[in-house]
Amino acid sequence: MTIRKQSVQTFINGKIFTSNLEQPYASTMIVRDGKIVWIGEQSDLENIEGDCVDLKGHRVLPGLIDAHLHPLWLANASTQIACTPPLVNSIADLIEQIRNVCKSNEMGNWIAGWGYDEGKLSERRAPTRWDLDKATSDIPIFITRTCTHIAVVNSKALELAGITKDTPDPQGGKIDRDSNGEPTGVLRENATDLVRRIMPAKSLEEDATSLAELSPFLLSHGITAITDLSSRTGSTDYLEMYKTAGKKGLKQRTVLYYLWEDLKEQPILGPDKIKSENQIHIGGIKLFSDGSVSGKTAWVNPPFLGEEENYGIQTTTKEELLAAAKAAEQNQIQLVVHAMGEQAIDLIIDTFYGKKGWLADAPSIRIEHAAMPTPQAIQRAAETGIAFVTQPIFLFAEIESYHNNLGSERTKQTYPIQSMLQAGIKVAFSSDAPATAWADPVNPFVGIKSAVTRLAYDGADTGQEQRVDVPTAIMLYTKAAQEITRIPYVGQLAVGYHADFIVLDQDILEMSMDKIDTVLVKETYLGGNLVFQRDNSFTKC
Repeated sequence: MTIRKQSVQTFINGKIFTSNLEQPYASTMIVRDGKIVWIGEQSDLENIEGDCVDLKGHRVLPGLIDAHLHPLWLANASTQIACTPPLVNSIADLIEQIRNVCKSNEMGNWIAGWGYDEGKLSERRAPTRWDLDKATSDIPIFITRTCTHIAVVNSKALELAGITKDTPDPQGGKIDRDSNGEPTGVLRENATDLVRRIMPAKSLEEDATSLAELSPFLLSHGITAITDLSSRTGSTDYLEMYKTAGKKGLKQRTVLYYLWEDLKEQPILGPDKIKSENQIHIGGIKLFSDGSVSGKTAWVNPPFLGEEENYGIQTTTKEELLAAAKAAEQNQIQLVVHAMGEQAIDLIIDTFYGKKGWLADAPSIRIEHAAMPTPQAIQRAAETGIAFVTQPIFLFAEIESYHNNLGSERTKQTYPIQSMLQAGIKVAFSSDAPATAWADPVNPFVGIKSAVTRLAYDGADTGQEQRVDVPTAIMLYTKAAQEITRIPYVGQLAVGYHADFIVLDQDILEMSMDKIDTVLVKETYLGGNLVFQRDNSFTKC
């Protein structure tokens, strides 16, 4: 729906949570040319300016910022097999779904799927090449695990990639093998690239169209600012792709984080590309220090439960971290490092401990996920000014794998958000969608529910000591996320800020915490303009 932009608007009769600590609550806002010029109580307003919009007593929040997201993957997931409940509950279900796709795949195109989690499959194991071969041995198949760090392919895909018994494991990756040394089809971390690089790529225009089509869906969840944590150069430059998507209808304010492996081969950074005032800009350089907890590739210590020799996979070095940090400092952007296990987090913190950051307005270094920081790591990160960007939905959605891989008690110690905050670390919430085992992985209200209850979807206790209250959880999706992503003038509803806000169908601050995942966004506004409406609730005074 296109709403004509008004120069002055007054929004009245709202229950506004501002995420502004100096003025946390209000009922009325005046917006001029897309920015808030006054906010407070309607009783303090002398007269109503411009067009008047009645918020009808609904709870209003600042627009949500997903500080760690993979929008292109999420957009493409809609065209792939969703290997999650309720559609897929077993390997047999997965085989059936692939066979169904084969019936309409007359061209023999690659078949892709996403989201399987062996912890949720009735067989309690990952599928193999031989399982997938039962669906088809003629068409290549590539199925990504929920964590996106692991994939399983069929024999045809292995053949096309040239992966045999004699293929060595790539650095930072692992090819699973059976007792005879034959590849099972399961590829971990960098080994997935052996197949990804031969898969047909979409054109820039096709991907840009997918992103533009994703935009309304994100707005329906109240997400007004996004990030892409796997931006690439190569045949398609993500900055150009997102700019094209913006012309096609992508509305979110967007920050891109480019993979270091690409940038060191093809430097593309420049002042015009990192300008944060631009709707779409580059915000950082991304590396991986390890893999995932649920996929048992996180670089942990102690080892995974029941596997005395499995400490996961280290995927970067101190030298690479320092080289990437130098490039980030030269370009005045962030260094962003994926790290889940204790050893992966320690590598980053030990490398930069005590060193002064290069950014004045935000943390220079971000650790993504930060699943298992030790108490010492938390303290040293706080002292060094390192931020943590974490995803509460992981524990909520992937509880089976966490219990299987870590055990119940160790699981409760993961993602210690309360401890992070008490230590003074800057923390932001995010989804990492689609990299989690949930049918709607980007839904922020699922993540908020997980953070405030510390209960998984099945009711399992995920660590009550690390709960946060609802206002804090909202702040971590708004003001705190802005402070880490550096998108200017968003994240709170205050004078001088963009009028990016959402109207909810239920009062998230007064409802039962265990129902928060049922909250729906009624309306979403960007710069005071209505860009999403669930029903005909938009009412002028």
